[in-house]
Amino acid sequence: MMKDPLRFTALATFLAASAAGVVAEEKIDFNRDIRPLISNNCIACHGPDDKERKADLQLDTLEGATMDLGGYAALVPGKPDESEMLLRILSEDDEEVMPPPKKGKRFTPEQADLIRRWNAQGGNYEKHWSYSPPVKQEVPPVSDAKWPTNEVDRFLLARLEKEGLKPSPEADRPTLARRLSLDLTGLSPAWSEVES
Repeated sequence: MMKDPLRFTALATFLAASAAGVVAEEKIDFNRDIRPLISNNCIACHGPDDKERKADLQLDTLEGATMDLGGYAALVPGKPDESEMLLRILSEDDEEVMPPPKKGKRFTPEQADLIRRWNAQGGNYEKHWSYSPPVKQEVPPVSDAKWPTNEVDRFLLARLEKEGLKPSPEADRPTLARRLSLDLTGLSPAWSEVES
């Protein structure tokens, strides 16, 4: 790990600014929030393909990300300021920044902050959803018990309420018939279909 004072100053400023805005932090979901970032920006060079892998660093597994790389690791769970991955993402040095400038990609400050917060929460990797058996979720409570007609509606309403939104009123019958016909056939319905 390079001891570049500019790099550590930038990291300290970034961490202080990020921490100042955090009150009650929501749990970062690896599969939803982090896996796409690693997949889009890192896996081409640090993935499962031994022939394409750079620096003997494999970021698609927890074991590879936390492996000792000679006194440091790409990911030190719970310690973002010691994780080389975050240091490289935040670096301003063209020789150290990841992904390299020639790749034409760069993590946005929001993405870097997301990775920092995920790392601070433990940096847990999760199996891809397709390898995990389905688990029945508890139906969330909602304030308007009249609107939902089934369990799916309760999940939708809970999310709307979380965002401070309310559901739109149900559309009239001709509009519903038109939507159904356009979805199924791509054509507007005949008037007889709307009336029925």
